[in-house]
Amino acid sequence: MLRVVVLGAAAGGGVPQWNCGCAVCTRARTENRELQSTQASIAVSADSKHWYLVNASPDLRQQLIATPQLHPKAGQLRHSPIAGVILTNGEVDAVAGLLSMREGSPFTLYAHERVLAILRSNSIFNVLGENNVKRRAIEADVAFEPTLPDGAPSGIEILPFAVPGKGAWYLEGKAHPAGGDAAGDTLGLRILDKASGKYFYFLAACARVTDDLKSRLSGAALVFFDGTVWRDDELIAQGLGTKTGQSMGHISMSGEQGAMESLAGLDIGRRVFLHINNSNPALLAGSDERTALEQAGWQIPADGTEITL
Repeated sequence: MLRVVVLGAAAGGGVPQWNCGCAVCTRARTENRELQSTQASIAVSADSKHWYLVNASPDLRQQLIATPQLHPKAGQLRHSPIAGVILTNGEVDAVAGLLSMREGSPFTLYAHERVLAILRSNSIFNVLGENNVKRRAIEADVAFEPTLPDGAPSGIEILPFAVPGKGAWYLEGKAHPAGGDAAGDTLGLRILDKASGKYFYFLAACARVTDDLKSRLSGAALVFFDGTVWRDDELIAQGLGTKTGQSMGHISMSGEQGAMESLAGLDIGRRVFLHINNSNPALLAGSDERTALEQAGWQIPADGTEITL
C-alpha cells in the first residue's frame, strides 16, 4: 500500500507570495485563508514508517511541522522518518528545503547527475555532510528502489523519465555545472508499490504533453501534474511579470494544447494539479476556471491531503 501526503501544492513563492497583492494573495491573507498553500512537494511511504520526499521546498520546515506522519518518534532525541529525498529538477523551489535538513539525521538524496552537479557547485549544500547524507545519481528510464536507513529495500520502485521542460532559471545564460545538453534537467517520476503493483505519476514541471507521455500516464491510478498557470500569458495580463508559462517550462491548464485537453480521455483514476502559481484564477473556488477544471475531472489539493493507493 502506498500512502501519499501532499506537503504543498503551490508554485514558487507559495500562496500568498510575500510581496504580492494580487486578488488571490490578498484573499489568502484575509477572508479566504484556506487559499494559503506552501510550495509543491509530496511525501510517499510503502510501510507507514519510512517516508521519501519528492522535492524539498523552501517551506519544508513548516511542512514537516504540519505533517504528523513526518514527526520524530516520541522519546528519541534525534530521529526522522524521512529516509530519502528524490529531486526532479534543480529549481529553487525543489532544492532549497534541503538546507533545513542539516541537523545530522541520515537520509539519501537521489537526483540526476545534472542536479547533483548544481548542488556540488554551490558550497552552501556542503552543510549536508556526506557522512549523513548520501548522494545517489539516478538516470532517465532506469528504475531504482530507494533503500531504508539500514540498507534494506523500501518496497518502492521509482522510474524517472525526461519530460519537456527547461533548466533552472538562475542558470539561464550561464554554463551549466554539468556541461553538455539539458537531458535530465526536468524529470517526471513513476512511483510504484512493489507489493501491490499500484503506481502513480508525479510531474511538477512539464512544458507540453507528448504522445510518449500520454502512453505513460494512461492506466495510472493517480497523476500529479503541473498546474502552474491557467493560461500562458496570465502573469503578463495581470501585471505580475514578463514571462509566459512556456518560457518558464510550464504548460497551461486550459486551451487546446493545455493539460486538461491534452490528457482528456486517458484512463487515469485521479487527476491532481500541483505547483499552482498565485496568478492562477483556478485557485478561487466558484470561479469559472475552477468550475471548468472540476468538470474536466481535476482537483486542487489542500496542504496535508493524504491519498492511499
